[in-house]
Amino acid sequence: MRDLQRVNIETHLKNSAIFNELGEEAIAQIAKVAREVRCDRGFTIFHRGDSCTGFHIVVFGQVKLSFTSAQGVEKILEIVQQGQSFGEAMMFLEKPYAVSAQALNSCLLLHISKSAVFSEMERNHGIMRKMIGSLAHQTHHLMLDVEGYTLLTGKQRIISYLLDQLKNGEPGSETVSIDLSVSKGAIASRLNLTKEHFSRILHELSDLDLIRVDGRHLTIPSMKRLSIYQFEQPSGPSTAPRQYGKS
Repeated sequence: MRDLQRVNIETHLKNSAIFNELGEEAIAQIAKVAREVRCDRGFTIFHRGDSCTGFHIVVFGQVKLSFTSAQGVEKILEIVQQGQSFGEAMMFLEKPYAVSAQALNSCLLLHISKSAVFSEMERNHGIMRKMIGSLAHQTHHLMLDVEGYTLLTGKQRIISYLLDQLKNGEPGSETVSIDLSVSKGAIASRLNLTKEHFSRILHELSDLDLIRVDGRHLTIPSMKRLSIYQFEQPSGPSTAPRQYGKS
């Protein structure tokens, strides 16, 4: 776990995607009711079916949102990163959580209670707009996921994921590297692939010298080549069995 000294809550609220356009007065009001939640790796923040008491913002670390079948097979729906939030939809619906949330590594979260959010929304319509915008973004993201599962091959999904991780790179860049922050099993589940299929595709890309794999460290010799290869692949859903590997 990182340094346990108290964080500047107002700074982290201001840096979060959901509150980054609010003024200092609104941020100060929310900071008064925000509660720090520190989690070690593997800690369950809430289970599917638990009552929703508010929503969370990730200050640092990563959180997986998932559900598990009756047979014990896990499907990861989302990996929530630093600055992102989760739990807003169930808070507004006033329904139990539809997924479970678990820390993938040491995390610091801010929990904003439902009562505090509703009170501040009545007072400040700017917060209402930001919350609606956040939910709209999540819905759009879900639509893109469905599109990827149905229209893209497993190989295209993996390449797209890798390119998305290179936030500071450009398609014409030369050699770039990625340190995967979560396990390959977690990424496979997030992309709706089995671990075996995911590993097989990595080997295929490696044999073509489009990527080089060393544990969680990946090197892409040429983003341009990888981008071109992605669109050279035939479209259509993956032909691999639609099972979900455990992370």
